[in-house]
Amino acid sequence: MPMAADDIADMIRAAIPDADVEITDLAGDGDHYAARVVAESFRGMSRVAQQRAVYAALGGRMGGVLHALQLTTAVPN
Repeated sequence: MPMAADDIADMIRAAIPDADVEITDLAGDGDHYAARVVAESFRGMSRVAQQRAVYAALGGRMGGVLHALQLTTAVPN
């Protein structure tokens, strides 16, 4: 069963409360998304650590309910 974009954003915001989250459904199928996550709490973290934090927020749904996520993370300007 596909995962809704709002559910993905809500899960990320629950784990990273200061996150500004933009989700785009890339294929219109609910399985392939792009996410841009910007958070001050990422400051000082490597990109890998930032992305791990986002994947952790998704609670193991990657590769199962959520098939593909093109992920971009950043700190605010």
